[in-house]
Amino acid sequence: MIAGKDKELKLLDKASTEFAGKQLAPEREANDKYPFGPFFDTVLQKAHELEFFHVMLPEDLGGIGHGMAGLCIVLSNICREDASLGGILFTHTAACELMIAAGGQDRVRTIASESDDIRKFLIACPVFNNPSEIAHLARAELKDGKWVINGSLEYVVLGGLAGHALIPAKTGNNDAAYSWFLIDSAADGVALSEPVMSLGLHACPAVDMTFHDAPAELVGSEGTGESAFFGMAAQMQLPVAAMSLGIMKGSFKEALDYSKGRFQGGRRILDWSEIRMMLADMVVKIKTGDMILSAACRNADENTPGWQANAAAAAVRIQADACDLTTDGIQILGGIGYMKDYGQEKRFRDAKHLQALLGLAPMKKLKLIEDMIR
Repeated sequence: MIAGKDKELKLLDKASTEFAGKQLAPEREANDKYPFGPFFDTVLQKAHELEFFHVMLPEDLGGIGHGMAGLCIVLSNICREDASLGGILFTHTAACELMIAAGGQDRVRTIASESDDIRKFLIACPVFNNPSEIAHLARAELKDGKWVINGSLEYVVLGGLAGHALIPAKTGNNDAAYSWFLIDSAADGVALSEPVMSLGLHACPAVDMTFHDAPAELVGSEGTGESAFFGMAAQMQLPVAAMSLGIMKGSFKEALDYSKGRFQGGRRILDWSEIRMMLADMVVKIKTGDMILSAACRNADENTPGWQANAAAAAVRIQADACDLTTDGIQILGGIGYMKDYGQEKRFRDAKHLQALLGLAPMKKLKLIEDMIR
């Protein structure tokens, strides 16, 4: 995914690869025990200090301006070792992009520069949902000239971790539209559940949130939540694909390393044609995914006409391939592929979990064909 002459992206690639290998890989199994084990605060703070959370933001908003390609490089390298941190990075970045799409650039600039404490800096957001697909959203209303929110919202990613939360809510009598509101997660009127157990990404915590006259700040214009969401989703589908591609590369490496050292029938299983064919299929999926994602990132950063449809198709394809590839990754390891002290079973769960980012996978396919028809 790196342009040959782009030194900054090469440095970013090197830094994120080394970080993932040193900080994530050694404690992957322990980190995945959260919430029944400690949370990796130290790792999260180091990622913040390395400015991984500022990669995509333009410089005038407090970021480092490496664009879509830069974010995809970081997420792919991180998710080779542990997609949970990738989920945290994705969620915060998606929330920032949502606010920008809604017209809240000034608020993003303030948040990007206001704190060295990663927990106070982060923004929670229900990124595993498309709000248009949720039957019951919280409701916001004006009281004494100020917005307050009542109701509840399920599975808000980083809700128990982040200092801010970006929440979709209905306003007025128009149930067909919603708006985005920024809240202080520690404010009066905000209640958080215990961390919600999920299929994958255990160290990317999510909670259910309940609101009772919780003070809120309207982001952008009232009733424009859907257009802001799809503006963000068009951008952030490529980082989702990069996360899945990283999982694929991690799964292949573990399968290849294991097949070199495992003997059966007097020879390495790598020398069995069936295993070589499975590994070859994994390589094909990874190389194809790399080419698709590189082209899609370049089109997005250059604003090439039609890049949104290319991004959507790339994400759907790579996510599906990741689910197939991680299944093969488990099979190559045999019975121990299901053991938690190996990374394969986690990658299998994470790949499935990532398919729900930004809405249900079948609905994303339908949205793609609807846009093409129009």
